Amino acid sequence: MLYLVRHAHAGSKAKWSGPDVARPLSAQGRKEALGLIEQLRAHPMGRVLSSPTERCLQTVQPLAARLGRPVEPSEALGVDGTGPGVAELLYDPALDRAVLCTHGEIIGKVLNELERAGLELSDPPRWPKGCTWILEPESGHGWKGTYLAPLAVEPAAPGSTPR
Repeated sequence: MLYLVRHAHAGSKAKWSGPDVARPLSAQGRKEALGLIEQLRAHPMGRVLSSPTERCLQTVQPLAARLGRPVEPSEALGVDGTGPGVAELLYDPALDRAVLCTHGEIIGKVLNELERAGLELSDPPRWPKGCTWILEPESGHGWKGTYLAPLAVEPAAPGSTPR
């Protein structure tokens, strides 16, 4: 089982004056990053890998901190990644239960790749910012994909105890 996450909402590319790889999450995106913790709370998770872009790293950093694990940057998940390159990660036994954060265009390519391997989806293929696809191999052939819509969670009030 793996968790394929599209980075949460980031600030406008047109309004960002720095390099695109450094574009951070918006306030909405930071809430969606916290929502990822809530959504995956009951799921078994392993490593946390991410595109090296700031918006992807920021999406999974709260989850990784909650798990007590580092975020491992991976160029394969970056904006120049490919469907076959990411699909190769999905078959790596060392990444069982891994959270993989990438970009929308990469998720589309991965889902297309997996469709050729017999992907069965719970919902029509889509990948809005902050969404997650839970991908499970099906008894040696094919995949099952379960869609989780983005969830925005308000940050805890100062002095409150996190759940």
